[in-house]
Amino acid sequence: VQLVESGGDLVQAGGSLRLSCVVSGSTFSIVTMGWYRQAPGKQRELVAGISSGGSDTSYADSVKGRFTISRNNGENTMYLQMNSLKFEDTAVYYCNAWTHIRDYWGQGTQVTVSS
Repeated sequence: VQLVESGGDLVQAGGSLRLSCVVSGSTFSIVTMGWYRQAPGKQRELVAGISSGGSDTSYADSVKGRFTISRNNGENTMYLQMNSLKFEDTAVYYCNAWTHIRDYWGQGTQVTVSS
C-alpha cells in the first residue's frame, strides 16, 4: 500500500484547505484510514478516522465541527476538508491506512496557519 498526500499550504486563520491522500497498491486489504498530524515538539495525534466503506467517521475533539473526513473508493482517494483553521492546526498532516497486518503512512504534507 502506498499513500501520497497533497494539499498542504500556508493559510490565514479562519481559512480552509482540503487535503488529499491517493492510495495505490493492495487497497483491498485496507480496513480503516485516517489523518494524523504532528506539530513541532509534539507527538503525532489522530485527527480523524474513517471506515472502509466511509460510513463511520470519528474526530478529535479539537477539530469536531471544523474538519470533515471522506473517501472516494472508486478514485482510491481520501480527503480531509479543513474549515475555520486555527493557528494551533499548524502541523505536518499524515495519511494512514491500517490493514490487519500493519500500518502504512504517507510522507506528510505541511499545513501552516498564520494568526
